[in-house]
Amino acid sequence: MFSQELIILLMVLSLMGALMMGFSVAFTLSGVALIFGLIGSTVNLFDMAFIQALPNRIYGIMTNDLLIAVPLFVFMGVMLERSKIAEELLDTMAQLMGSIKGGLGISVTVVGALLAASTGIVGATVVTMGLLSLPTMLKNGYASSISCGTICAAGTLGQIIPPSIVLILLGDQISAAYQQAQLAKGNFAPEAVSVTDLFMGALIPGLCLVLLYILWQIIYANLYPDKMPSIPKSKRSYEEYIELRNRVLKVLIPPLFLIFAVLGSILAGLATPTESAGVGAIGAILLAYSRKQLNLRILREVAISTAQTTSMVFTILIGAAMFSLVFRGFGGDEIVAEFLMNLEGGVFTAILITMILMFLLGFFLDFIEIVYVVLPIIGPAILMMDINPLWFAIMIAVNLQTSFLTPPFGFSLFYLRGVAPSKVLTTDIYKGAVPYVGIQLLMLIILAIFPALATWLPSILYQ
Repeated sequence: MFSQELIILLMVLSLMGALMMGFSVAFTLSGVALIFGLIGSTVNLFDMAFIQALPNRIYGIMTNDLLIAVPLFVFMGVMLERSKIAEELLDTMAQLMGSIKGGLGISVTVVGALLAASTGIVGATVVTMGLLSLPTMLKNGYASSISCGTICAAGTLGQIIPPSIVLILLGDQISAAYQQAQLAKGNFAPEAVSVTDLFMGALIPGLCLVLLYILWQIIYANLYPDKMPSIPKSKRSYEEYIELRNRVLKVLIPPLFLIFAVLGSILAGLATPTESAGVGAIGAILLAYSRKQLNLRILREVAISTAQTTSMVFTILIGAAMFSLVFRGFGGDEIVAEFLMNLEGGVFTAILITMILMFLLGFFLDFIEIVYVVLPIIGPAILMMDINPLWFAIMIAVNLQTSFLTPPFGFSLFYLRGVAPSKVLTTDIYKGAVPYVGIQLLMLIILAIFPALATWLPSILYQ
């Protein structure tokens, strides 16, 4: 009556159904796993001894030095948000580039990239820019659709531009999946895939996305100048230009220095991601203090927000560990590997199905859930096909960023809808996001055709 394949299928479907109904991710993961483990034990298809390994898994999570970077980068991002750096950057860049066709849109994209490199938190970036830049863009005659699309797309750059929390968590899981795949192939001394590798590998694709966004905005502004009008130069005097120049230097240099300190120390091999996260957290505190935006109340709010986010992440990790133990106890990893390896079309078909699956799941699940639920299941099977783990990880990151933007379920669209004025229709947000989804898919195709975009920089820096 029962078979391993049937129980695995029911377990995965039950998990997806419970998550889509809105149940807590962490407790759903462990609860579904425990229920099906008991069912499997009852019909002699599962050995409950697998669950005895859970304490060791939790201890491994607690002692993982890499994961210390998560609360530190979260703290850095929340502190920068509260220090009003985003507000000053947006205001200054808008004044600087406003006279160019599409200048406001380009400013939002540039600031989005800077915030991504400073915070790596998508929700905070979209909400902050939605509150600050959307009223300004609408006031200056920008169409609602292009304004909303630009803000959502710029906000999701935090997924791919390092230092990104997505890349930190993805690096932890892709390394584990790659080592598992290599051990299954008989390689008992596999090379590790570090988060530093992912940071370096994501840099060029992330910058390419920024340039593609800006290129699209320039084209759109020239095709439809009434929807992305420029601010006439006559509105500014020479003295105002001098004041603006000084303000640009004052506003841009501190965050750029912080980005250089965090990313530069990692890329130069002077510090690990965890150590550089500590530098970033201290730097964010100093920036907030220099702007007189630091007091005990703000520090308390930032600490509480950091603790809440970090607790959520680590609770999901523990639930995912439970789920993966039960899944492997049923032989799920072997079944998935056999299925993918026997597909017609080989590696290409396996990668295509994996990308489509993650894209669709990105409509309903957060990136943390996908990384810690889906990747441990399919990652080892895919990486047994001699696929470069670094390239595969960057493909996943770009893919998840695309699903964040895609109507009607993209999380970035929901974030903006929550802060957009009532006169901005939900359909405007959807229409504005569609061209950027196309750009994301184009970047995914380019990355698939030219894997060196992800692998070249790490290989050069290691040399």
